[in-house]
Amino acid sequence: MLGMQDITSGLGPMLQAINGPQQGRPFARVTIDSRQAQADDLFVALPGERHNGHDFIAHAVAGGATGVLAEHLPTGLPPDVTLFRVDNSLAALQALAAYWRARHELKVIGITGSLGKTTCKELTAAVLASRFAVLKSEANLNTEIGLPITLLQLHPDHQRAVLEMGMYGPGEIRLLCRIAQPQMGVVTNVGPIHMERLGSLDAIALAKAELVESLPPEGTAFLNGDDPLVAAMAQRSAARIVTFGATQECDIRGSVVASAGLGGVTYRLTTDDESVDVATALPGRHNLHNVLAAAAVGLADGLPLRQVAVALENADVPLRLRTVAGPNGSTIIDDTYNASPASMLAALDLLAELPGRHLALLGDMLELGAYEEEAHRLVGQRAARDLHALYVVGQHGQLIGQAAQEAGQHEVHFLRSREEAAAILRKALGRGDHLLVKASRALALETVVEELAD
Repeated sequence: MLGMQDITSGLGPMLQAINGPQQGRPFARVTIDSRQAQADDLFVALPGERHNGHDFIAHAVAGGATGVLAEHLPTGLPPDVTLFRVDNSLAALQALAAYWRARHELKVIGITGSLGKTTCKELTAAVLASRFAVLKSEANLNTEIGLPITLLQLHPDHQRAVLEMGMYGPGEIRLLCRIAQPQMGVVTNVGPIHMERLGSLDAIALAKAELVESLPPEGTAFLNGDDPLVAAMAQRSAARIVTFGATQECDIRGSVVASAGLGGVTYRLTTDDESVDVATALPGRHNLHNVLAAAAVGLADGLPLRQVAVALENADVPLRLRTVAGPNGSTIIDDTYNASPASMLAALDLLAELPGRHLALLGDMLELGAYEEEAHRLVGQRAARDLHALYVVGQHGQLIGQAAQEAGQHEVHFLRSREEAAAILRKALGRGDHLLVKASRALALETVVEELAD
């Protein structure tokens, strides 16, 4: 049975899971979701907080899985199913991914940050894909489970892998790096995300810095030069340092040329030798650093600036933010996926660029720990600058409303529920209005958007 004493050794008979079962049929892919099991899959049964994958082994086999990796195995499975019993399913999954990655000669780029890492990952993959065969993390598969599953999709044709790396605590990014062995690493920013767990911005920065600490001396670390906590990571890496940002001291520099609101932003990218304008479809000026990071990686990998610019302009980046037709000719900006102080401020900045009246329904931002009150008050102060009307829900949303009032916002509505919010906003919205809806996922404000959608 496999232990996790050494992540790259002790695989024993499980190497057959990559090369092909004893019956001679290779596994098509690895899955941890029995509902998605298909023909010739290897199903890895993982214990979870709500569900235990071991309870769904038979379901995965019925769906077509021809292999099972688990800590304990049920009886009665078909004889042609290859079985692997291990001490720890998650450790085994990670060891398989590390082994499979080591078998492929390619360049791996790790991307982390408190905000925008998924967008940065998509842009970086789009830039590199203009020359190379690229594997990228799908959606936000950036955890100790998701990253191994992505790596197990590698095939010999891949030349680059762009992997998003998330974390909830110290040591997690270091583990992901031991599995993925990145030669390049991007840190977009450090912000008050998971403050409840880590306690301070300095602690978050240390956890994010595990990426640049894990890079080899011949590797490259790409750091946001406009973020002091990120720029300081240069002292923690043996790799070459490339900085990106708006300041002149950065190696790759950028500025906003024009904004078309929800239609995107045009940026000017500048190196020591040349400059080019890039018209992106990404709404919001805050994406400048994501664009710059992707450009920096492409340039360091040998792409000319013009080719980088074309790839950025053509990048098809899935957006969590979406626009919905609202009542009475209004437009709703649905940004309900989640919320942090930085993303809340960025969304308010975007709203301020749009025509018509600006309204916002805002609610709690969670997991901020000791930064909780300060963060909500900061958002309230920013909201007071441009909004025609502010609507708040949730216990901490009240702090946003109070701070906005203190900052001079005269029209603030303190609401008791999502139902009340939908009812009041349906009457308040008019033609040409733009309503921003945003809070942490737990508040489920998408239900308000659904109620208001015209």
